[in-house]
Amino acid sequence: MTRKAETERKVPPKRTNSAAPDLAAVSSAAPSPRIASVLVVVVFSGYLLMQLVNVLDSAPGGVELLMCAGIPPVLAALQYVHSSPYRAALRSRVLPWSLVLQAVLTFTPLVAFGWHWGGMAGFLAGSLLLLLPSVAGWSMFGTTVAAVVVISAIQSLGVVNIAYMGVSTALTGLIIFAVVRLAGLATAIHESRDELARMAVARERLRFARDLHDLLGYSLSSITLKNELIARLIDSNPQRAREEVAEVLTISRQALADVREVARGYRDMSLLVEAESARSVLKAAGIDARIDVSVTGLSSTANTILATVLREGVTNVLRHSQPNGCSITTALDVEESFVELEIVNDGVGAGSAVPTSTVSSGTGLGNLAARVATVGGGLRVGPEENDEPDVFRLVVRVPVHAAPATEASGARATVSRLSV
Repeated sequence: MTRKAETERKVPPKRTNSAAPDLAAVSSAAPSPRIASVLVVVVFSGYLLMQLVNVLDSAPGGVELLMCAGIPPVLAALQYVHSSPYRAALRSRVLPWSLVLQAVLTFTPLVAFGWHWGGMAGFLAGSLLLLLPSVAGWSMFGTTVAAVVVISAIQSLGVVNIAYMGVSTALTGLIIFAVVRLAGLATAIHESRDELARMAVARERLRFARDLHDLLGYSLSSITLKNELIARLIDSNPQRAREEVAEVLTISRQALADVREVARGYRDMSLLVEAESARSVLKAAGIDARIDVSVTGLSSTANTILATVLREGVTNVLRHSQPNGCSITTALDVEESFVELEIVNDGVGAGSAVPTSTVSSGTGLGNLAARVATVGGGLRVGPEENDEPDVFRLVVRVPVHAAPATEASGARATVSRLSV
């Protein structure tokens, strides 16, 4: 019992935002992770030094001087644990108690000795923004600033000094938060650049392998077939053998040119030229070729994709089947601006060298599906409902005005199976 043909899946090409910044330019302008880390240390050291100067300028007594020697280093160590991208494991073990300890060491000397210890609150405010969830972080940030303002007011500072304490605490916290976040972003950008470089290499390797398969598979199959024909003709029909040798030379030169173009990363192909080549190769194999590819007005990309599909389709006919006839036709859908190429042969079945399942799931068809999907087209393979058991079809639809796919194209390649 037969099943109806599976509907061809059309996948539109992914649009890219031309106004988006170039990641390569952004990553080149970003400081290296090491420089970003040094900048964070410099900023922390600068604010810590300012705090020490403020305390020492107030002529501290013995107890305060002792706390001045002990508290800032501990706060610096806590800030390092809270800010360093390399101490994530340690942070997960000590939180939230490290924040509690930082808050105690920040407000205890501020309450006990006066406003000149207020600079430490900016470090606490920055840590809260860095380590707490967004809402909680900003809430605790505001609470810290308000606490500094209240303590300053209780200590009978003037309005200007109270405002200064609140603003300086807020600015210090925001600067620490921004510097640490920017350092993390710089590190992430450089790691992303390395990953993008690896992906680009992988994409280029895949392109090269795919193009070599699509180009040389056809050419080498044609050369092998014609050489076998020449071996049979060389005694009985020398003139025909010489003609076939000339065609082998032409195919070999074209294969060499194709390899060079693949290495350069640029290759345009003509559907009409490939159709004539297919006619010659199929004729040499003793296959009745019925070819009609009269469609015109295709973009260079559409022309190249259809020519590539034709090459792979004819290669599969020669390798995996023993047909008497093969038809290659095109049809133009004017309303949807799509062109359809169909390759049909009658040699798949008991006499074929490879079963249908293997033919329809090969690497070549996977490559073709990937090519077609990047421009918003679709590919389907297999017999249709009313076909004879030994018939095999390969049908591809691509936009008439298909444009080259960008690297960001995320179209998903699928090969629809039409089976009985």
